Amino acid sequence: MTKIQMVDLKGQYLDIKEDIDRAINSVIETSSFINGPSVKEFASNLSAWNESNFVIPCANGTDGLQIAMMALGIKPGDEVIVPAFTYIATVEVIALLGIKPVFVDVNPNTFNIEADEVRAAITDKTKAIVPVHLYGQCVDMDPIIQLANEYDLFIIEDLAQAIGSRYKGKKAGNLGHVGVTSFFPSKNLGCYGDGGALITNDESLADKIKMIANHGQSKKYYHDSIGVNSRLDTLQAAILIEKLKKLDNYLAKRQAAAQVYDENLKVISDQIRIPARTEYSSHVYHQYTLKVINDRDKLKQFLADAGIPSMIYYPLPIPKQKAYCHYTDLAFKNSDLLSKQVLSIPMHTHLKSEEQSFICETIKSFYS
Repeated sequence: MTKIQMVDLKGQYLDIKEDIDRAINSVIETSSFINGPSVKEFASNLSAWNESNFVIPCANGTDGLQIAMMALGIKPGDEVIVPAFTYIATVEVIALLGIKPVFVDVNPNTFNIEADEVRAAITDKTKAIVPVHLYGQCVDMDPIIQLANEYDLFIIEDLAQAIGSRYKGKKAGNLGHVGVTSFFPSKNLGCYGDGGALITNDESLADKIKMIANHGQSKKYYHDSIGVNSRLDTLQAAILIEKLKKLDNYLAKRQAAAQVYDENLKVISDQIRIPARTEYSSHVYHQYTLKVINDRDKLKQFLADAGIPSMIYYPLPIPKQKAYCHYTDLAFKNSDLLSKQVLSIPMHTHLKSEEQSFICETIKSFYS
């Protein structure tokens, strides 16, 4: 058996090598490296695939979150509600803009925020909620949307890990005012460098986003607002055009692999918990994340000794990170516990059945 990969980007590339190489060479031959025709084509294709009115590509997902907050007019001193348990980028841009992140705990089974916690965190300074669809499954959005309507708040969806997931039939990114995704190479739709996009169904907001992402220009050399330089380069767009054609197949493969894990690992449910599946959302398994009830770190080392990679997403809740601990002294019980329990095991489009069998048997042997 070949070495087991946490994410097999090379295997995925080799399957579509001819298409990817042709796309890259086409860009090089035309030398349209910035804002070339592939960027517009990809934005149009992703818009259609995601059933959204507007897609605005940008340089990375973190930029996308910042641009979204700028476009919505969220200012220093305002407050934005975010999960205590998520990747740092979600909160990083809030702090950079002088906005106050207000943390809420997550559900211990879905890993996502819930409306009751959000409601308790709303103040007269709250301007937005950032639901993060963690690991590939959507937040229960209807109660969040009701809260946003009640308090006149913006919703910025972070779907970096959940592109293609559907909430009650509607694709992620279409559930709030604006959605933000990342095309980091390991993402379900990943490029070969950095990349990101903003998704919205609001034409006026789309126009603001386009302007801010391009130096605040209304037209070349005319700057109507303060902006940033955040562009998806043409090479990455050309790659993404090809990979988007395969995305439905990629997601189906992840879901099939998750089903294999579910069936094999549910027999040790007294020791580990397989990912919870909700009725309201599909799951696209950017990560297949277990909750290890006891001895998570020992299990991780046991797997490593057997040649099986695993990752902890995330080992410390954001309110306990040195850079962010001054924002709150509240306790986040579920987030604290999850940081000690979560363990993600290999999940990608090229997992072989023998690899999954070996991974599952190794985990079960740890508890035998």
